[in-house]
Amino acid sequence: MEDMNWEMMCFQMITAAGEAKSDYMEALGAVKEKNYEEADRLIKEGDKSYKTVHDIHTDLIQKECAGEKVEVSLLMIHVEDQMMSVEMVKIMVLEFYELYKKFK
Repeated sequence: MEDMNWEMMCFQMITAAGEAKSDYMEALGAVKEKNYEEADRLIKEGDKSYKTVHDIHTDLIQKECAGEKVEVSLLMIHVEDQMMSVEMVKIMVLEFYELYKKFK
């Protein structure tokens, strides 16, 4: 992360969050079609993309806790908004997944 400029790092995080959200929403579509194997695959893909965002974010938090100055910008606020959105989408998709399976 050291050699990546701030904006590029934020855009990488936004992109990975968007990929995760898309994978989770596609998984919901697969569940609606009763294609649970594909849904599981897409959820795992979403988890991998989200891990990218989470790992960078965790690194930034650790740096700030260690006394390093971490830039707070509108771009980073957008990153955090996207992260929260992805988390909520995943929770809802998993809930719907269980409901679709229960009432198939």
